[in-house]
Amino acid sequence: MPHDAIAPYDAIILHSFGGPEGPDEVLPFLRRVTGGKGIPDERLREVGAHYDLFGGRSPINDHGRRLVAELTEELRRREIDVPVRLGNRHSPPFTADVLAELADEGARHVLAIRTSAWQSYSSCRSYREDLAAALADVRVDGLDVDLEFVRPYGQHPGFAQTNAELVTAALREVLEDDEAPALLFVTHSIPETMDITSGPGDAEERAYSRGHADLGAAICDHASEQLGREITGELTFCSRSGPPSMPWLEPDVGDRIEELAAEGVRTVVVVPIGFVSDHMEVIYDLDTEAAATAKEHGVRLVRVPTVGTHPAFVEGLADLAQERAAMRRGEDVEPRAWAGLVPAATPCRPGCCPNLREALPAVGEHA
Repeated sequence: MPHDAIAPYDAIILHSFGGPEGPDEVLPFLRRVTGGKGIPDERLREVGAHYDLFGGRSPINDHGRRLVAELTEELRRREIDVPVRLGNRHSPPFTADVLAELADEGARHVLAIRTSAWQSYSSCRSYREDLAAALADVRVDGLDVDLEFVRPYGQHPGFAQTNAELVTAALREVLEDDEAPALLFVTHSIPETMDITSGPGDAEERAYSRGHADLGAAICDHASEQLGREITGELTFCSRSGPPSMPWLEPDVGDRIEELAAEGVRTVVVVPIGFVSDHMEVIYDLDTEAAATAKEHGVRLVRVPTVGTHPAFVEGLADLAQERAAMRRGEDVEPRAWAGLVPAATPCRPGCCPNLREALPAVGEHA
């Protein structure tokens, strides 16, 4: 039975995107990611070529397993003894299989924690659609289980403040050698239309890009105070895909590095605030491509670590689980946010971060 602090939940799924763990898994993985879009295998092989640089293996599942272990230990320190499992959207262990396994073991109230901190279709609702599909599969098999999720946590101290401390530490070291480094916050680019409709709607549009920009500004304020000098930064993007005719969020981090080099900048500090761990968008788009661009233009690139399994981040995830449990129990809970940032709404409103291609069921919508 769960400890009172997390009741009624009796199991947790760390809900991740997934990734290949060997060369033979790359093409099947990409087929699942692009399912229904009619992309030929030849094109998918081209897209997946960057996996070859890393032996056909993404680090995302290794990180997920480490985070599961660390979160399990943190919960036990709080005397919360519930199973914590990794469940992936696009590679084993698949969400539906993990949910079925937990249900077979007796779990009836499962809480999902995404490895994605932000509000948008791709970073939030698509995960909730995956949860709904998994729940439907399990219920078809006659298993009685419900499934909920923690809120987007880009503003929570466990994520936001941890990023701020990592940035400040990196800048403190860089400033010993360069008094005028550029600071670039980086997240995954998404289509403009997806950004416009991200968040709960109404006056809260562009919750995705606005949320990143607000966190970047708060981090700059924190670093300025800690370092005793003005720190400024700007938001950039990586991993653009889709047809050139479709507007995506810009500027690209590589393009901005080129522009900064032309302006005489000698050091660029890159901060992957859009990502929880060093997965492919980080180790390829930033550590490989952006680093090569910087080197080509005579610029030193310093990449700040992701929050990964930082103890403060792990503690933050445990806090979020307890926050959601208290809400479920009907307690009056004030969602925590760092440095005056505005926390994401819990639960999501109907139509939040809509799927603009096809309306699909999603877990967690309430009027």
